[in-house]
Amino acid sequence: MGSRYPFPAYPNGWFRIAYSREFEVGDVAPLFYFGRDLVLFRDEAGAPHLLDAHCRHLGAHLGYGGRVEGSGLRCPFHNWCWDGDGRCIDIPYAQRIPSRARMRSWPVLERNGIIFVWYHARGEPPSFELPELTQIGDPDWSPLEIRRWRVRARWIDMNENAVDQVHFRYVHGTKTTPVTETEVDGHILRCRSRMKLATPRGTVDGGIDTTDFGPGFQTVHLTGIVETIMVNTSTPIDEEFTDTSFAYTVNTSGDKKAALGVGNAIIKDLEKQMSEDIPIWENKKYYAQPLLCDGDGAFGVYRSWWRQFFSEEDLEAAQRAE
Repeated sequence: MGSRYPFPAYPNGWFRIAYSREFEVGDVAPLFYFGRDLVLFRDEAGAPHLLDAHCRHLGAHLGYGGRVEGSGLRCPFHNWCWDGDGRCIDIPYAQRIPSRARMRSWPVLERNGIIFVWYHARGEPPSFELPELTQIGDPDWSPLEIRRWRVRARWIDMNENAVDQVHFRYVHGTKTTPVTETEVDGHILRCRSRMKLATPRGTVDGGIDTTDFGPGFQTVHLTGIVETIMVNTSTPIDEEFTDTSFAYTVNTSGDKKAALGVGNAIIKDLEKQMSEDIPIWENKKYYAQPLLCDGDGAFGVYRSWWRQFFSEEDLEAAQRAE
């Protein structure tokens, strides 16, 4: 798989590790992302924490049998307790805690109904924030409808669809090729597409405004039929697979029943589009210098934007290994 891409598997940025509503106080979950075992727990005060999975004592996996106690996580093997910062805070049978009793703690952020982890190949702290989405939790917007896929591809390649204006017509069957404008603002990439949408009442003008906040968090604002927000998150599992999730919310401020009905139809169509994309993503080859023509989208803008989420040394190493 590594030879398919001239870039590393794990970009620097914020990545979803759980949805908030699926993870309650006292919950403990084994996770596997970025090619490593991790453990997520929510302490008794409600704060989420992510640690490397294996106890530094004798290697038990804290995600299997570990239990929350106060602000810490008890190991199921010998009852050592680790806090959210990765420090051992209690060994019930010892008179003192070894000075080296520490394990890796990962920066986490809970926002927009999602728990995120900050990943950086060099261990550097977060360099940008994620936005608050006012629609999430608003009574005029429906609760998030969550869908997930395990895809044998890397998100930076999959996400290139945002600037690939032609594929909408030939893969997804839109009436026309959308006109797409692209703008870069530091870690933010904005793509604004306009197209014709077919409805039972005829063709209407539709819009897709896609905004990427780094490599792991994307919002898609759909207009033209019923206003819909997609919250798209993708987290590398390993060098081959990506955990991709789309969460949808629909504006129900008018006729709620009608909006939900149309919104469900939009969601069904978006799921269909995903099913059309996945076989292409999983079997395509990534060309560092593709043969493009004047009708293609802003591939150069997109590819220049994502380079900032890797060190040049890591990019050069990946290119040599291709």
